[in-house]
Amino acid sequence: MSELRIYGEAAVQPLTVLTRFEEIVLALGGIDVLFERWTADRDLDAEATQDEVIEAYRESIERLMQKYDFQSVDVVSMHPGHPQKDVLRDKFLHEHTHSDFEVRFFVDGEGLFYIRKNCRVYATLCTRGDLISVPASTKHWFDMGPRPYFKAVRLFTTPEGWVANFTGDKIADRFPRLENAG
Repeated sequence: MSELRIYGEAAVQPLTVLTRFEEIVLALGGIDVLFERWTADRDLDAEATQDEVIEAYRESIERLMQKYDFQSVDVVSMHPGHPQKDVLRDKFLHEHTHSDFEVRFFVDGEGLFYIRKNCRVYATLCTRGDLISVPASTKHWFDMGPRPYFKAVRLFTTPEGWVANFTGDKIADRFPRLENAG
């Protein structure tokens, strides 16, 4: 189930915890983050390839590509046995921005997006069926947990795809990780 915890930048405890979808949409919309619930009803094998995932959701992907002029699409797929899971988790856990907006549609599993804006940190647990779009230049980081399990379609307006501009701020170290967020 999706959840949003809103923290002060220095807070250890959340100021607010939201679990109702409509409340999450409104809170994130207040910082220009799009949060939608899509249908993730395709039965995909745990080892489904990028092409198989894209083909399964082709209609939804095409609709988004046309609406926002996306130039590229890929799938990030993580599982507990992934050989690069620790390296990738560490990379994503550092606060960064993008010159492109970051769009993720979770077709399986879960991950935790932290978005820093207006002296608040919005910890957004995304689960199967959630679509999140973080605006360009917005400070954020992502936690996939120590035993990651998710498949997410990523869409980009640039052919280069995911390019991070790391801020160097250690703020992510002050917040609970996915395994301790509940």
